[in-house]
Amino acid sequence: MGTASIVLNLAWRNLWRNYRRTAIMLVAVVVGVWAMIFMSAMMRGMVDGMLVGSIRSLPGHVQIHNPNFRDDPTVNNLFPSPNENLIAVLEQEDVVAWSSRVRVPAVVMSERNFRGVTLIGIDPVAEVSVSFVADDMTEGRFLLGTEDTGLILGRRLAERLETEVGKRVVVLTQDPSNEIVDRGFRVIGVYEAQVASTEEIYAFVGRSTLQTLLGIGGQVSEIAVLGADYRDTEALYHRINAAVGNRLEVLPWYELNRYLSSMLGMMDGFVLIWIVVIFLALSFGLVNTLMMSVFERVREIGLMMALGMKPGVILGQIITESLMLLGMGLLIGDVFAWVTIQRLREGIDLSAVSEGLEMMGAGSVLTPSLQASDVVLATIVVLVLGFLASLFPAMRASRYHPVDAMTKV
Repeated sequence: MGTASIVLNLAWRNLWRNYRRTAIMLVAVVVGVWAMIFMSAMMRGMVDGMLVGSIRSLPGHVQIHNPNFRDDPTVNNLFPSPNENLIAVLEQEDVVAWSSRVRVPAVVMSERNFRGVTLIGIDPVAEVSVSFVADDMTEGRFLLGTEDTGLILGRRLAERLETEVGKRVVVLTQDPSNEIVDRGFRVIGVYEAQVASTEEIYAFVGRSTLQTLLGIGGQVSEIAVLGADYRDTEALYHRINAAVGNRLEVLPWYELNRYLSSMLGMMDGFVLIWIVVIFLALSFGLVNTLMMSVFERVREIGLMMALGMKPGVILGQIITESLMLLGMGLLIGDVFAWVTIQRLREGIDLSAVSEGLEMMGAGSVLTPSLQASDVVLATIVVLVLGFLASLFPAMRASRYHPVDAMTKV
């Protein structure tokens, strides 16, 4: 039997000499690992919810604008509909969907009240796959085409205007000549957004209807492009940017919304800090367990060294006991965390604190997001820190003098 087999066999047996102490430490490791993985998934879920909600609140993964549009989002800063070269790029496989829009500031007036809004002309067929509007309709119907003459309002906006589906309102805005243009619209639908404040900001009409009202021909304010994954938009961004050249501004979502991009960047740091803090608490129990195990076996260790076992083997045996304990805890803790997250895959209803979540841009349902990278990170941190924590008792055991160890009472 080789030295490695002897070390593994002795480490396993010594680990269960005092099974109560080992079981208590094992439970602590399991709970700690579960907390690491579960809370990381919860934090990831909150950030993912904020990002997905924000991206579906019209930005998409990449946007194309007139270079002056973001500083002055008016009807004077438009650009022509996409040409054949750009359409060819937008029709490639990694583009899930894209939609061109006309976006202008406007005032909506009902018979009882009025409110300032952002009026957006959309292609409803294209918009279904890009943004939230069609999915969040709660009353009435969605737009049927770009020439639909109906108007869609948010629930809160409809309440402020004291209007409802079927009633008429008047929309006022400015054309490129800075002349006030107005038109009567019938409210055909009401939507309810994940972030309630959105319901007071946006009103939707058919794109061609709004272009006709403004007299802008086929020009648009922006093109929103939805890729396969918001975490991997670099290739899509660079390809679109190359297709449009310098005449238009192309921006990925993380430049359109710096707050959310910083949240995503900070998330990795938060997860690492959380895992380290949890393990530091566990390390005290781990060191105590190993030290007590060493103290109980001082004479035995001395005898083994007198029989020729090298200090390095003693060192490896103690470290192996630590890694075995942590390995079992990691495996069981990961399984428990996965089961817990799976049971919550439909989401956790946080409507009781929805107003606070809304301030952060999050919805009222929190769905944990388990990522393999977080599990791998937790495993590496636990094993590395566990190895370091076991060095002190292991080095102490390997430095005993055989005679002194065998004569200890």
